[in-house]
This record gives sequence, structure tokens and C-alpha cells, in this order.
Amino acid sequence: MNHSSSKAGVPRDPDVPPYQVVLAETDWGSLETPFGNGECLPEVLARLLEPDPRVQVTALSELTELVGHQNTIYEATAPVAMYVAGILTHPAAMTLRPYRSVPLRATLLNWLASTAYDVSEDFVDRVGQYFPGFLAPGTPAAAFRDLRPMLYTAVAPFLRDSHEDVREAAGLAALILAEHPALARHRDHLAVHARRILDTSSHDPDRRVAWKALQAWGHEVTDIEPCQEAPWDGGPHSDGRGDLEPPF
Repeated sequence: MNHSSSKAGVPRDPDVPPYQVVLAETDWGSLETPFGNGECLPEVLARLLEPDPRVQVTALSELTELVGHQNTIYEATAPVAMYVAGILTHPAAMTLRPYRSVPLRATLLNWLASTAYDVSEDFVDRVGQYFPGFLAPGTPAAAFRDLRPMLYTAVAPFLRDSHEDVREAAGLAALILAEHPALARHRDHLAVHARRILDTSSHDPDRRVAWKALQAWGHEVTDIEPCQEAPWDGGPHSDGRGDLEPPF
């Protein structure tokens, strides 16, 4: 991964390792999941690259349970997220979902957004009082938060993708990831994408993420009606399940 600065003196965000490296060099069996260890994860991750979109989406749905059960970050969540980010440019990510004609890339980005939301400031404000130590140094949640600049590097190229669903999913993920202090320099640029989500999205949790990002970053939001907050709606895309249920 690259932590160097550019010639112009602008810091460069770290790159995601190649997905093949993540798959081969991670000790999956030593990582905690809600159902034991992560020994089964390499096989599930490999199915994301299958040519059959039904196989791909079923694999991503399994990952939602295996590393994000009940909106919880586990030891295995971080390397899975790095793998998912690493395959965004893979040809398999352009497989079209049956019945929807939406590239799998949009679903992968929505999964990253939903997972990143589970360590976001909004999530902390809502549930942190019940789990006061879950962001303590050395915890899986704290480790995942440290990955946000790397994940942002993988997401950012799709902010101007030609497909509307990919653009919106990338924008949502980028807004959540950009809470990391190292990504503050991107926030003015991302404000454009936040307003686009507010203008075009019909999904209230996504619109709330965009509205809160603008508010937190000091942008004028008095001209935008704030989204009504439910007691708990699972965050953006309801943990991705709405994008993973039939029809596939």
C-alpha cells in the first residue's frame, strides 16, 4: 500500500492491496465471525467473481451475515471489505443483475457503504451508548475505521461512473468514509455528490446520510428539508438487504 505524497505535495490516500493478495495472505481461520472463525470466507469471496449474477449476489448476502451480523464489525470484516473494494474494477463487477439491469458493482458499493456505516458517527450516536467500548483501540471496529482512507481510494473512481446506480452507491459510500480526518480535503468535492443524492434518491436513510454529511461539514442545509429519522432503520440501504433480496 502506498502512503507517499504526490509531487505537488498533496497527500495520497493509501491503495487497497490487490484482492488476490488479500485472499492469499489473510489467515482467515484465525479471524472471528459471529459463527466461529472465517475458514469458509475464501470460498464465499471467490463466488463473487463467478459469471452467474445469482451466485454473486447470494455470496454477498452470505457475507452480510458472516461479517456484519446484526450491524456488528468482526475481526473478519476488515479483510472482507478490502477484498470487496479490490474487485470493484474486476470485469465480474460489471455483471448485470437479472430483472434490474444494474451492475453488481453498485451492489458491492452499497455493501461497502452499509458496512462503513456500522462504524460511522451517526451509528455511534445512535447505539454507542449501549456499547461504550466498541471503538476502543484494538477493537475490530476501531481497526475498520482506520481502513477508511484505503477504501475511499477504491470507491472514488466511481463517483462519476456512467451508470446512475453505481454513481449513487459510490457517492453514499464516499460520504460515509470521508468522516475519517485524513479525508477531510475531499469533503468540499463530495458535497456535490451529497446534494445529488438529496435531489435524486427516494431512499430516506441514504438522503439522511447526505444531509448529515453536509451539516457536519459546515454546508448550508436550511434550504433542504431534513429527513425524518426512524428510531432505527438499519442505516443506508437497510444493511444492504433491500438490494440483496429477490428478485435477483
